[in-house]
Amino acid sequence: MTNSIISNIIRFILLILLQVLLLNNINFLGYINPYLYVLFLILYPFNTPQSLFILISFFLGLTIDTFEDSGGINAAACVVIAYVRPVILRFSFGVSYDYQTVKLANTPFGNRLGYIMLIVFLHHLVLFSLEMFDFSHTFLILKKTFFSGIFSILLILISLTLFKPRKH
Repeated sequence: MTNSIISNIIRFILLILLQVLLLNNINFLGYINPYLYVLFLILYPFNTPQSLFILISFFLGLTIDTFEDSGGINAAACVVIAYVRPVILRFSFGVSYDYQTVKLANTPFGNRLGYIMLIVFLHHLVLFSLEMFDFSHTFLILKKTFFSGIFSILLILISLTLFKPRKH
C-alpha cells in the first residue's frame, strides 16, 4: 500500500514537471500540444475511493493551471475525467472492472487503447472547449482536440511501453 502511494506521488510530480518544463513549450503548427500529465489520471489505481480521486485530479489540474496561468481549465478537465472514469472503465473493461480485477498492463491492447483514447479525447474536448468558450470556434476546438489527442495518445503509449511494470 505504501509503495503504491509513493509511486503515485513520484508519478504526480514527474508528470507535472515534464509537462510544464518541456511539453508546454511544444506547439506544433499552432494547434498540436501534447498533454502527457493525463497519464496520471489513466494510471491512478482503479480501486481507490472516487471522492479522493476527484480531489487529487483537481489538484493535478490546478497545479498545471498555476504554471500555465490558464484560469482553471485544466482543473475542470481533470475533474470531469475523474468523475466519468468509472463509466469509461466499465465501458472499456466490462465485468473485469465490476469485480475490481483490472490491471491495465494485463488487459488486451484493444481495450487499453480504447480506454486511453476515451480519456484523452474527452479531456482535450473539455479543455479546448473551455479555452475557446465560443460556438463559432467549434471547428478549431475539434481540430485541436483531434490532433493534440493523437499526439498525446502516441506519447502515452510510448511512455507505457518504455516504463512497463516488471513481471516477477
